[in-house]
Amino acid sequence: MQKKIETVKTLLDALPFIKEFNREIIVIKYGGSAQTSAELKEKFAQDILLMQLVGIKPVIIHGGGHKITDMLEALKIEAKFIEGQRVTSKEVMRIVEMVLSGEINKEIVSLLNSHGAKGIGISGKDAHFITAKAKDFSKWGLTGNITNVKPEVILNLIRENFIPVIAPIAAADEMGHPGFNINADLCASYVAKAIGANKIIFLTDTAGILNKDKELLATLTTDEIVALKEDSTIHGGMLPKVDSCLDALNGGVQKAHIIDGRIEHAILLELFTSLGIGTQIVK
Repeated sequence: MQKKIETVKTLLDALPFIKEFNREIIVIKYGGSAQTSAELKEKFAQDILLMQLVGIKPVIIHGGGHKITDMLEALKIEAKFIEGQRVTSKEVMRIVEMVLSGEINKEIVSLLNSHGAKGIGISGKDAHFITAKAKDFSKWGLTGNITNVKPEVILNLIRENFIPVIAPIAAADEMGHPGFNINADLCASYVAKAIGANKIIFLTDTAGILNKDKELLATLTTDEIVALKEDSTIHGGMLPKVDSCLDALNGGVQKAHIIDGRIEHAILLELFTSLGIGTQIVK
């Protein structure tokens, strides 16, 4: 009986958060171990379904860098990086699109649908809802910066009760162009701003933002983030995620979260418990 009472208490703890986020759009950047572990994939799909069932409108943007690199190696195509960003030649762009849109995107959609959710997979090329230009073609090739997002494409899908699953590939303005490879964190930020999301959540392979003693910082303001960047507490691979958080907040998103996707049901623990599990960033 005590176990049943504890279960009810857990549900009651979640109730105010369910009421607060009902009908709100939440963008989730899905990557890291959560995207590669078979068990965590199942937990992720369950989390997304539950979010939808309680009235939240989830939108998923996924990465896939490791699988792209594995495929390039299998095809004996060199994977080049400059300043941590992939150099995307026309040959590499074909592989990027094949892996992101053809393999990973459809796997996520199939997983969601097998759990009873209405997942639908798209990339920025669909309806040209994301367009971009070259970041620096001479340096990174077809790695792009987003120039425009058409929010109505995603909002129409949400109205029809679909869960959009977005591969971070953008269209170009000119006809016949192979498109652009977009950083998934950046893509998530731009989409969240465009569609008026309440929150953006980044699933990572770290507990969140840590101080210099490796302790989790549960809540940070944008000003505190800037200070932590300046003193190099935030560095390396965390920088692009933090910059994407700041960009989203400056664009009208209410809160950004960086959480540990290696934890089962990480999204639910962050959204529906008082303490949460990661770092939330507020203006």
